[in-house]
Amino acid sequence: MVDQRQTQRLMYIALFLGLAALMTFYRLLPLGSYGLSQDMAGQDVIAGSDAGFTLANLPAPDFLLCLTLAWVVRRPDLLPAPVIVGYFFIEDILLLRPPGLWALIILMASEYLRSRTEQLRGYGFWLEYLLVAGLLLVMFLANRAMLAIVMVPQVPLGLSLAQFLGTVAVYPVVVAVSHFVFGLRKPATGEVDALGQRL
Repeated sequence: MVDQRQTQRLMYIALFLGLAALMTFYRLLPLGSYGLSQDMAGQDVIAGSDAGFTLANLPAPDFLLCLTLAWVVRRPDLLPAPVIVGYFFIEDILLLRPPGLWALIILMASEYLRSRTEQLRGYGFWLEYLLVAGLLLVMFLANRAMLAIVMVPQVPLGLSLAQFLGTVAVYPVVVAVSHFVFGLRKPATGEVDALGQRL
């Protein structure tokens, strides 16, 4: 029984890391951020530069962040904190972000959701969506505030806001893919698996 649960957990961790690696690899390609912009691919647009709101330079949504939060809400036991912080720390280094800052913010957000697992089970999707949207806003603002405190050049606020709105907009799509493709769903209160273990 324990072996089967451990195998399932390792399979989902491997799936998450594989998807995360694919997303990061695509961001490192010389196409900009997911093929739409340059500001997230290590070529930052400095505040005050000529950056208009065109399709060519709008930042793409952060699909990996949505995937992480969606999985933590649905099955926090399948995505442990060390995996989250370890991967995002490596991504910070690869994408030339301040090492550890974004990883720490994501860790705090995911642990906030993890600590409210029982409460989230009773939420419908739209309440969950509002909670995650509010959490995303806090994360983006906290990141900008910390970068401003240490005087690190940042993308213009408008572009950062555009990425936040895009990330919020694609969250339902990531949840749908997680549910219908990967089989991740929120267990009901008191639900057990086929082995009688509580989910």
